[in-house]
Amino acid sequence: MATLTGRTVNRERLGDYVRKYAIIGILIAMVALLAILTGGTFLQAQNLINVVRQVSVIAILAIGVTVAIISTGIDLSVGSVLALSAVVSASLAQQPGATNEMYPNFHPPVIVAILAGLGVGALAGFVNGFLIARFRIAPFIATLGMFTAARGLALIYSNGRPISKLEDGYNFLGQGVILGVPVPIILLLVVAVGAHLMLNNTRFGRHVYAIGGNEQAARVSGINISRTKIGIYAFSGTLAALGGIILAGRIGSGNPQLGTGSELDAITAAVIGGTSFSGGIGTVWGSIVGALIIGSLNTGLDLLNVSPFAQQVVKGVIIVIAIIIDERKNR
Repeated sequence: MATLTGRTVNRERLGDYVRKYAIIGILIAMVALLAILTGGTFLQAQNLINVVRQVSVIAILAIGVTVAIISTGIDLSVGSVLALSAVVSASLAQQPGATNEMYPNFHPPVIVAILAGLGVGALAGFVNGFLIARFRIAPFIATLGMFTAARGLALIYSNGRPISKLEDGYNFLGQGVILGVPVPIILLLVVAVGAHLMLNNTRFGRHVYAIGGNEQAARVSGINISRTKIGIYAFSGTLAALGGIILAGRIGSGNPQLGTGSELDAITAAVIGGTSFSGGIGTVWGSIVGALIIGSLNTGLDLLNVSPFAQQVVKGVIIVIAIIIDERKNR
């Protein structure tokens, strides 16, 4: 009897281990397959660095979306908030004498432009959280409204045109390299470590998981649901803004069309990484691995000359498969 019990426990531990780390095995298998199909081109050091640099923004967005999904919410507005924050910060980071300069007599330090962009993202997220917490609007609807409104505000603010000729210090966030490591990757690592510590070592993080596990029980236990939800979406909005600043710095302009469709990539990364739509389950590292899988797939398919339209089909299939796996696991 004891032997059977021990085998059962070991089997359960093995199952937990597989569920926890299977996503890493999938990433390794995909990289190995792409390396074979591309004749080793995919494994070249510069290509791998480019993959991580390209997915850094999606991974940052995915971290914010992950926190929202853990609480049984969703944030569909991150792509539009990214664009709005990018044009606002870029308008304050233009070089003196730029052709399309929006503030000809105002040239604040680059840090002011960055903080302004982050503030816009935090404000947009706060509005999302306030609507969800105060008026009990479903997160899908509230963030869908911001998805449309923020994109419209970005187009109005910039007159529908890119804001170019940005200061070198601003562009450094997207183009710079420190000790051989691209700055976007460094920023992703900083955000990832900070978010991981926040979710696992702070009261706010425990409240996020508690709300996702059982909101009614969390309310009865004394958790301030409204304040936590506002914090969740303000956090997601701030990360979306950071993504916008990195993208604007990378291409050297704040374009109101930036981030189009990136909310879907962020959600896909979170779901592939094991974040459950049922709430209460999700990790920062899992979402980053999910983003790396998406980035590896995109780059590999490009190297194999697969049509961009076919790539969209592949992404859609991956989303459906990930959700099916999530539902079966929860069941």
